[in-house]
Amino acid sequence: MSNAEVHYRACNLCEAICGIEITLRDPLPSNEKTQPHLDIRGDKDDVFSRGYICPKAVALQDLHYDKDRLRHPVRRTPHGWQRIGWDEAFDEVAQNLKRIHAVHGRNSIATYLGNPTVHNYGALLFAPGFIRSLHTRNRFSATSVDQLAHHLAGYLMFGHQLLLPVPDLDRTNFFLILGANPAVSNGSMMTAPGMSRRLQEIRRRGGKVILIDPRFTETARLADRHLFIKPGTDVLLLLALLHVVFDEGLTRLGPLAPFTKGVETIGSLVAEFAPDKVASITGIDSDQIRVLAREFASAQSAVCYGRIGVSTQEFGGVCQWLITVLNIVTGNLDRPGGAMFTLPAFDPITAPESLAPRGSFARWHSRVRGLPEFAGELPVVTLAEEILTEGAGQIKALVTSAGNPVLSTPNGRELDRALAGLEFMVSIDPYINETTRHAHIILPPSTSLERSHYDIAFHILAVRNTTKFSPALFQPDAEARHDWEIFVELQTRLEHEGQFGNLVGRAKRKFVKRFFGPERILDLGLRFGSYGAFGKWHGHPAREITRKMRVPHLTLRKLKAAPHGIDLGPLSSCLPGRLRTADKHIELAPEVLVQDVERVKAKFDNSSLSSNGHLLLIGRRQLRSNNSWMHNSERLLRGKPQCTILMHPTDAARRDLKAGQTVSVRSNVGSVVVPIEITDEMMPGVVSIPHGWGHDRLGVQLDVAQQHAGESINDVMDNQKIDALCGTAAFNGTWVVVDATS
Repeated sequence: MSNAEVHYRACNLCEAICGIEITLRDPLPSNEKTQPHLDIRGDKDDVFSRGYICPKAVALQDLHYDKDRLRHPVRRTPHGWQRIGWDEAFDEVAQNLKRIHAVHGRNSIATYLGNPTVHNYGALLFAPGFIRSLHTRNRFSATSVDQLAHHLAGYLMFGHQLLLPVPDLDRTNFFLILGANPAVSNGSMMTAPGMSRRLQEIRRRGGKVILIDPRFTETARLADRHLFIKPGTDVLLLLALLHVVFDEGLTRLGPLAPFTKGVETIGSLVAEFAPDKVASITGIDSDQIRVLAREFASAQSAVCYGRIGVSTQEFGGVCQWLITVLNIVTGNLDRPGGAMFTLPAFDPITAPESLAPRGSFARWHSRVRGLPEFAGELPVVTLAEEILTEGAGQIKALVTSAGNPVLSTPNGRELDRALAGLEFMVSIDPYINETTRHAHIILPPSTSLERSHYDIAFHILAVRNTTKFSPALFQPDAEARHDWEIFVELQTRLEHEGQFGNLVGRAKRKFVKRFFGPERILDLGLRFGSYGAFGKWHGHPAREITRKMRVPHLTLRKLKAAPHGIDLGPLSSCLPGRLRTADKHIELAPEVLVQDVERVKAKFDNSSLSSNGHLLLIGRRQLRSNNSWMHNSERLLRGKPQCTILMHPTDAARRDLKAGQTVSVRSNVGSVVVPIEITDEMMPGVVSIPHGWGHDRLGVQLDVAQQHAGESINDVMDNQKIDALCGTAAFNGTWVVVDATS
């Protein structure tokens, strides 16, 4: 009979950080070549998720055992991919990057980090050092096609891009959701495993859940009330809600009043956005807007939350700002049941600037279109044009890590064309996918089950203060490299030249790997964090929490001894002490955001409301999908096709379309062909396609994904359509024509 071992860790495939129990059973001696069997289920003793998992967690083993996963570096040749050694690969990458830097200048090299980076604490800690060694301003990431609007609001209002208030779900009495589907995402920029249970608990204790969304989603089925809204008009709804709050004297800052600036400015700003003025544009009746504002302002506790539907649209920056303003002026910031700040054990807010920068805005702009940087990065919508447009500063080389921007950024076909013309490209990635197929060298890192794990990013966004460390399940092969080791190798090769320099570089690499790897940094962060011996917050409830739990002075050793994690208690009030603004005040009305409301006025005062037969396209989140590589897991693709377009019956009847037939979806930049699903869950005039598909490109080596290729929604998204304030891609609300295929 085979032996069995039980391991506990956190799933790192999405934001929810669910605790999982993995039973590892060795194969029988007669089947020595058989892979060990993994039984993955929810950890009922996990202090945060309490046994909840979704289907993605079980697919962790699919990545580890995937036959398409690269296990050694490869070089692209005219005759196909060639295996090479690590030292050869590192040397070739460093030589090419140095050559291009010398010939074309430092900004001729660009970097792109995909969102799996934030699910990997080693990469998160060591990627910045490598990027700094390139001395380039052409830095890009998935942030500008995702959550940039949140960081912008946090930086301008609270003084740090990671001061991001999250809903105190477990104590709120009124939860207002805009453009999000947390029942599927389990929170996004709000880590809340078991979200469906949490929503039901709000209602069971007499609270209300209200959803505003162009689709009747899985979350809508759990809500008290759902209101359809025309995509891209959330900014008007928020302005109208604030109008009612100020007009009817419902403001109540409470304890926030002594350190909040700009209340009068907000009152003047929203005065002209009465519900009657915006109702016909948003599609929400003016009386419903007034009732909603009154309910929110009068609730015992309330919190407004908006996510991808409001973040990635033409006014995403203003939307995320106004959501926070609504929480503040109704007295629902930094109080139980409202929007609160976490106090994580590893605290980036108090970490060195090199690890967690406060943020910055518009210190420089992109070469071609003049879009502003944020926190040292440029909007990724500019990447293709920065490669294709000739002249000084043209991007000639690209380094990607854990990203697939051909499928995740707008106008993917143009980026496809741009990548094909690069002088040199290197990808740190386990797959040959739609993006990495253009690389000259691919450096594959270990999988998540082969490395330890700690959620630096998502403990910052959690609806409860908890902490947990996950040891590696498998020992990686001797030839394998972790992401952080790859970054260290490349950085030292770039920083040190010549025989003496190479000796110094090798010594530095050995020192870092032995004495200053991710676990050592994590341990230091815990010791200097809020619950550690050297933490700053000596008067904070965190001290009392750790004292009562008999784990004072939290260290990595103590955390490793708690396989189900440590519960550090509910979110606690922490203002104004946690603010990072110069004067320790909340900037309720940052000038750049106030000025951007003029753009809102111009847009809706001058635009025609006629659709001219077009439909508005939005994306949608799916439970069994998050990143494109998950489409190479057979278990996650079982059942009916997932890449479909949803359309309201009225819109389908007008076009004589039938359920199941394929339709052409066309925009001003491209077209895709997908099967249609006809459903009254869509708002009339709005259609929806999920993201991350489109695996039919030549040269992709993802066998399962290619059998379920689907189409990329981003092939019809225009990279010129952005939030002009910060350059975020405006995915939601793209005008398209939908016709039957001939």
